[in-house]
Amino acid sequence: MRPDAPGSHELLVRDHTVYACVMGSRAFGLATEDSDTDRRGVFLAPTALFWRFDKPPTHVEGPGEEQFSWELERFCELALRANPNILECLHSPLVESVDDTGRELLALREAFLSRRVHETFTRYAHGQRRKLDADVRTHGAPRWKHAMHLLRLLISARDLLRTGVLTIDVGAARESLLAVRRGEVPWPEVEARMTRLAREGEEAAARSPLPGEPDRRRVEDFLVRTRRASALQTDPYDEVVQGVVRGRGVGEH
Repeated sequence: MRPDAPGSHELLVRDHTVYACVMGSRAFGLATEDSDTDRRGVFLAPTALFWRFDKPPTHVEGPGEEQFSWELERFCELALRANPNILECLHSPLVESVDDTGRELLALREAFLSRRVHETFTRYAHGQRRKLDADVRTHGAPRWKHAMHLLRLLISARDLLRTGVLTIDVGAARESLLAVRRGEVPWPEVEARMTRLAREGEEAAARSPLPGEPDRRRVEDFLVRTRRASALQTDPYDEVVQGVVRGRGVGEH
């Protein structure tokens, strides 16, 4: 079985997850009775899996519904690029599991934050705004749930740039945002809110307390130490590693 085979993926997520949390509406404080439970996680692929040409996956979808996990290195790489989804994952208030490596990852949250978030959050927001505008032109109204989440993102980005702290629970803004989701707020008013929040984000970026660049060296030191520890402490009974140790493909029996 190759490293990209589903069986080996499930073992990586099952046995090597260092951090798992709930994201989406439940983490944002916007859940309703019909909201899904979106689970996100980070797994540490054993160092032995990198010794062969076929490398372990950078991410795994599943095995549960609405579940998605990243390998630690890929997760860190995306966080250093200020990927909005990744940064928010690191700040979820709903942590389901975390081990020592995961706790050290969470302790690095500030190292990933920089003024790059203005560019990445803004670029993502512009993409979502174009989709909403297309819906209005085509159907006469936007997808209100998407409009709500764009407002939430713009609020989060503005406040992050103002304070240097990423808070993803919407708190007191919950009811006004849910009113948008229900279609109770006219689209022109929603547009005006989006424009105002984008402008406030621009103003906050100019005097943000965030550093210009993330602390790449600190993150890389963490990754190297973690890989080294994995190489020295691999469990000989680890199912996903046995095939490599015995000269077979990952998960091959």
